[in-house]
Amino acid sequence: MTQGPPTPTTERVSVARFGSYADAQHAVDHLADQRFPVQTVQIVGTDLRMVEQVYGRLGWGRAAAMGAASGAWAGVFVGFLLGLFAPGPRGVVALVLWGLLLGAVFGAAFGLAGYASSGGRRDFVSRSRIVPHQFELMVEASHAEQARQVLAGPR
Repeated sequence: MTQGPPTPTTERVSVARFGSYADAQHAVDHLADQRFPVQTVQIVGTDLRMVEQVYGRLGWGRAAAMGAASGAWAGVFVGFLLGLFAPGPRGVVALVLWGLLLGAVFGAAFGLAGYASSGGRRDFVSRSRIVPHQFELMVEASHAEQARQVLAGPR
């Protein structure tokens, strides 16, 4: 009988640290190859930091273009869904094209309205993400010594 995933209250200890997720995955793969009970292992990203990458300046034109693009996608989706009930392929194409056009127009309007309401407080486009500095292999305490021995051996 195989054991299910451990409960969140299971005590775990760190058996190794890695500078990249790929290295941590490689270590777990090695443990699996050595028939270690990998269901007792967790890869935990530590020393988290938020990184915001700025892609460019946001102005009226870019706000309208970004709004139009997202509105167009939404319009195509709605047009396609409505097209499922249209008689014949011409009706589907017409509904998708109308959805694209109306979605782009309304999207651009909402993009401009959103930009105008910001009052110039955030005139740039960016994306944020959480990035760990290192990765730890955490193993149930009862299997920690065995994991250390396997990881210390030849790969």
